Amino acid sequence: MFPMKKIALFACLGLAVAFSGCSKTEKNGEEKQANSKLPVFALIDSAEYDFGTIQEGAIVEHEFKFRNDGEYPLILNNISSSCGCTTPEWPKEPIGPKQSSSIKVRFDSKHKAGPQVKTITVYANTEPAYTELRLKGIINAAPQPALADSATARK
Repeated sequence: MFPMKKIALFACLGLAVAFSGCSKTEKNGEEKQANSKLPVFALIDSAEYDFGTIQEGAIVEHEFKFRNDGEYPLILNNISSSCGCTTPEWPKEPIGPKQSSSIKVRFDSKHKAGPQVKTITVYANTEPAYTELRLKGIINAAPQPALADSATARK
């Protein structure tokens, strides 16, 4: 009698595992179907722009071009930057399926010197919910006035 209880217990466990596997597959299938209908933020160019070497105080502007490769309108909810010296401008209206647009980024190198990497985070109604863009380059420090020159200037 005891082996029969073990068999029944294993049979019940097997059924439970089988049913949980089926529901998981159904959920994954539904999830994939829902995700395929989301807007898709697709960059036309690169997610990174190297502005090379510039002189401190110069302003760099770049447009990151993108397209909505999804089936529904793409909405850019917010865009933030890693530094106050970097300001993004983006379309506030939804971007329809297969339509293109751009994000204009302006970087002010005033009081910056040396290698720089600035990250711009784009939050949208996509999966994943954000995309990162980068500006990078090297900034040559502005020449500092010599002490003798400043002393002469005061006289």
